Amino acid sequence: MVPASSTCVLAYDVGGSHVSAAICHLPNYELGPVVRAQHPDQQSTKAFIDVLASLASQADEDMSCVTGASVAMPGPFDYAEGFSWMRHKLPYLYGVNVRQELAARLKMQPTDVHFLNDAAAFLLGEIGAGSARGVSRVVGVTLGTGVGSAFAVDGHVKTEGIGIPPGGEIWNLPFEGGIVEDLISTRALQHSYKQRTGNDHEVADIAIAASTDPAAAAVFLDFGRDLGRVFRKLFATFAPEAVVIGGGIARSNELFLTEAQGELKGLPFELRVSALGDSAPLVGAAVSWFDGCCTCTGAHCECSASTKAL
Repeated sequence: MVPASSTCVLAYDVGGSHVSAAICHLPNYELGPVVRAQHPDQQSTKAFIDVLASLASQADEDMSCVTGASVAMPGPFDYAEGFSWMRHKLPYLYGVNVRQELAARLKMQPTDVHFLNDAAAFLLGEIGAGSARGVSRVVGVTLGTGVGSAFAVDGHVKTEGIGIPPGGEIWNLPFEGGIVEDLISTRALQHSYKQRTGNDHEVADIAIAASTDPAAAAVFLDFGRDLGRVFRKLFATFAPEAVVIGGGIARSNELFLTEAQGELKGLPFELRVSALGDSAPLVGAAVSWFDGCCTCTGAHCECSASTKAL
C-alpha cells in the first residue's frame, strides 16, 4: 500500500470518448485506483470540467497528498498556456482556458495544473515505469483510430532533430501514395477486412475471429508487415534503441508482431509492446509533473505548443 504521506499528483488522460484519472505516487510512479468516465452528453465546458472534478474526488476523496494536476490531452492544444484549439474533438473547449477552469474547480492555483501531449505522455510513462525504462533513444507509437507518436532521447521528449519529423508526428507523413495513417490504423484494418469479406466489423471483433477466420488472420498479418515497413522507413535515421507500441490495436499484438519484426531485420532497434497499457499516459503525466516539464517547455520535454486549428 502506498503511504498517504508520499508525494503524489492527480493525473488525467483525456481520450477520444472518455477520461481516466488516478493519483500517482513517488518514488515508483505507482498508480492508485484508476477511475473513468465518458465524455458528458451535455456539450459544454462546465459539463466537461464537472466530469474531471468528479473523477478527482473518486480518485482520492480528501486529496491530502496531491500537489497538483497533470493532464494528458490530444491536440491541437496550447500546452504551455492551457488553451484548447480542438474543433472536431471536444469542440466546446475551443478557445477555453482549461487550466483556469480546472484549477478553479479543484481549488488549486493555475500554476499547479499542467498539460502535455497525449502521445508524449504515453512515451514518458513507458520511460518512467514501462517498456522503455533505461532506453536512451526511443520512439513511442500508439495505434488506434489515429496514430500517435513521440520521440525521446535520454528521457527528454524531442519534437525536432535528426530523424524526427515536425512535431514528432508521423500520422500524416507521405507513404506509398497515401499517408502513414492509411496503413496502420483502425481504419486500415477495417478497410482490409471489408475488402476481403465485404463485411464491416470492429477491430476487436476481427481480432477475436482471427483464430478461426482466415480472412481475419490475414488482415493482421498484412497489418504487421505494413507496420514493419513504415517503421523501417521512418525510424532508421533517428536510430532508436527501441520502438514501443501501445493503443487499442497493440492489445492484439500476438496477431501481427512477428510479421512486423520480420520487416525490421537488420535494423538495430527492438520492437516492444507497452508494459503499462491504458495506464501509460497517466503514469507519463505524473513523470512529466515530477520532472518539472508538464507544460512541455521544461528540461525534460520539448513539445512545442500546438497552434490553432485552421
